[in-house]
Amino acid sequence: MEQTEGGTVMKNKLKPRRPLKEKHYWEEWTGRIYTSICVVFLIVVMFSIVYFVASKGLSTFFTNGISVSEFLGGKTWNPTGEPAFYGALPFITGSFITTLLAALIASPLGLCAALFMTEIVPGKGKKILQPAIELLSGIPSVVYGFIGLSVIVPLLRSIFGGTGVGIAAGCLVLAVMILPTVTSIMADALSALPKGLRESSYALGATRWQTIYRVIIPTTLPALLTGVVLGMARAFGEALAVQMVIGNAPHVPTSLLESASTLTSVITLSMGNTTMNSVHNNALWSMALVLLVMTFVFVILVRLLERRNRV
Repeated sequence: MEQTEGGTVMKNKLKPRRPLKEKHYWEEWTGRIYTSICVVFLIVVMFSIVYFVASKGLSTFFTNGISVSEFLGGKTWNPTGEPAFYGALPFITGSFITTLLAALIASPLGLCAALFMTEIVPGKGKKILQPAIELLSGIPSVVYGFIGLSVIVPLLRSIFGGTGVGIAAGCLVLAVMILPTVTSIMADALSALPKGLRESSYALGATRWQTIYRVIIPTTLPALLTGVVLGMARAFGEALAVQMVIGNAPHVPTSLLESASTLTSVITLSMGNTTMNSVHNNALWSMALVLLVMTFVFVILVRLLERRNRV
């Protein structure tokens, strides 16, 4: 306290708090360094995986002399025959057919479930469907395959005849597997829609269903398609569940009830029986490269849909 002519003036003398400031400074730099190391590590791992798969997969064409057209367009897969054939078209076809059919089955079911949770009965819908969706997403793929082998395959056999294994059984199992992913992303997209759009539609005299299919679905369509694409990405790379019910026959299917095979199935079944750097082993790595390229395609599609959604 200091005495002056005008009275008494109180002065607060604050001591500099350099140690605390220096502590925060070092904490910030420690966080930045740790984050940078993690980011660099992830980038190195990602590029290492891409380089390894690409180098092994491209050896089929540059080292072993198999043409790209023969590999992608060939219908005969007989790597142990004389002469050997390395046509991967049956497996590529099986992967695409099962993925597309599974998406066609799971997309409307996921959309209906998401609309039920967010638009029709928001309170009770989440209480009923949310635990069921979380339960489905936590079930291992081998359980899906065993259920498909025990339930779906006998059901198809009793209805249509034959063995029951094939494309139809595989796409049904995949549809159930990707349903939680599709439903969750669609529900998040519908929940993020501004309430003003709904209220404006109701104010103009539209009913609930008119608001849903004329306002809500067209507005959130890019985000809804994002859920479908992510579900397809998971279905395209699924191995064990499909392998148990699809039959694993190396030929191009002409019917949904015929046995077929996928890229992931033939890789998991054959990789352990091959010698490293052999033609057969390199051909399997080429299939893995096809899977990796398709994963990048799905990621690019998701990014494009997200950009369209922001616009």
